[in-house]
Amino acid sequence: MGGHVFKKLVESGVGPEQIIVPRRTTCDLRKWDNVATIVKGCQVLIHLAGNVGGIGYNQRFPATLFYDNIMMGVHLIEAARLFDIEKLVLVGTVCSYPKYTQVPFKEEDLWRGYPEETNAAYGIAKKALLVMADAYRRQYGLSVVYLIPANLYGPGDNFDPERSHVIPALIKRFSEAVDNKLGQVTVWGTGEATREFLYVEDAAEAITLAMKKYDKPDPVNIGSSEEISIRKLVDLIAKITGYKGEIVWDKTRPDGQPRRKLDTSKAWEEFGFKAQTSLVSGLSKTIEWYNRLKSEALNV
Repeated sequence: MGGHVFKKLVESGVGPEQIIVPRRTTCDLRKWDNVATIVKGCQVLIHLAGNVGGIGYNQRFPATLFYDNIMMGVHLIEAARLFDIEKLVLVGTVCSYPKYTQVPFKEEDLWRGYPEETNAAYGIAKKALLVMADAYRRQYGLSVVYLIPANLYGPGDNFDPERSHVIPALIKRFSEAVDNKLGQVTVWGTGEATREFLYVEDAAEAITLAMKKYDKPDPVNIGSSEEISIRKLVDLIAKITGYKGEIVWDKTRPDGQPRRKLDTSKAWEEFGFKAQTSLVSGLSKTIEWYNRLKSEALNV
């Protein structure tokens, strides 16, 4: 995400020399001294850092995900207040919504139940930052906005099988099956759950627009308004990658939240955002990028 937001900011007229991009390897945002050093002297903060992963990763490391994500956010919000930041943009997660939420999810539904169990620790950590942001706006007048994106994907995604989300995990699995001429690919769950996916360049556009045009305490959904079952998603990725073998569904594995689709009308009304990239187009671009990356790695 960070690289795409950087590009959007530059396209909007921000000089690249004005943008500071701390990296995980050199700046641990869970430590206050690092955050204070980075934030001091800045005008605007866009918080995109996070420890994230798919269902399996969330099941193995719920405590780590809660601690890492809440500590980074708490430090950044407090630093924004302490150093008089003009605006702070926080990016939350669709995982914060209750497990059973009327579709499409409206922002006011956020507190009407407990998140899906496999990602509850991560989702609640992110949602707690919304409460902190609102408190800091009311007590200190801090200009902080909170965005809730649908499941993100696109070039630059994490394809590590130990922690990747559904789209990069499937792209990697089917691509390797094609390369190795495998006749069978196993996929988690029943395929009945649905998801909404947002292409990373569209997400970057939404974040940039919100930074410039939005300044209210209410959270705002950002998504594509396309809902698709995991079964149809799998068929689509198999087709684009050229896989023609058998697909086996491991129904002993969890599906996660039954349905996800956001009401994105507020994003359009408040700062004029509407996603431009269809799922088919976004998947094709992502798979093309991944294949190019593989080819470059083989030629090194």
